[in-house]
Amino acid sequence: MNIGIIGAGHIGGTLTRRFSALGHKVFIANSRGPESLADLAAETGAAPVSVTEAAQSGDVVIVTIPEKNIPKLPPELFKRVSNGVAVVDTGNYYPQQRDGRIDGIEDGATESRWVSQQLGRPVVKAFNNIYAEHLLKLGQPGGTSGRIALPVAGDDDRAKSIVLRLIDELGFDGVDAGGLDESWRQQPGTPAYGTDLDAEGVRRALASASRERTPEWRAKDKPGRFAKPG
Repeated sequence: MNIGIIGAGHIGGTLTRRFSALGHKVFIANSRGPESLADLAAETGAAPVSVTEAAQSGDVVIVTIPEKNIPKLPPELFKRVSNGVAVVDTGNYYPQQRDGRIDGIEDGATESRWVSQQLGRPVVKAFNNIYAEHLLKLGQPGGTSGRIALPVAGDDDRAKSIVLRLIDELGFDGVDAGGLDESWRQQPGTPAYGTDLDAEGVRRALASASRERTPEWRAKDKPGRFAKPG
């Protein structure tokens, strides 16, 4: 499968390594240009490309950049991308710690619904609740007791099924977390976030989540420091 990845940070770099090792053709892009990705490309065999080329080269396109940088992506990035391409958002909103205030999210949109609105494209939310090192190292064969599970939310069942299949290839159980407007259940501050639960544990965590953001996950004037998955 051809996989475009926009963002070469912790999660983007990890997915580039893992998917390349599994035999997928990865097209990797970041804001600094293909030349800055030479080392990662040499390590993995991934093709370093522009952001636009990454969006147009994949059967799946994974957007894995800070939330505050989503509006900086090229306008109409997905205009020429087939509707059959699954677009995945791995992002989390860290208002105090990195992103500053994003009004649409503060006004009640789920993080990935806001991303979908900015991209003008339906997205699937996945890979947002696991540490990059765990994503790299803790995958296990299917059927392994205690296998870590990852929630997947989205409105397109076909796109979700593609992502769930890729998660299984990576060594994790995928859990259907409902539609995109339910993706708040896996956002920062919820029981499913950063906890490495198995499938049943993820289902319980999603069911027990509270929609109200706790104070540390609401916007303040000045971002600070924190630890996060990815």
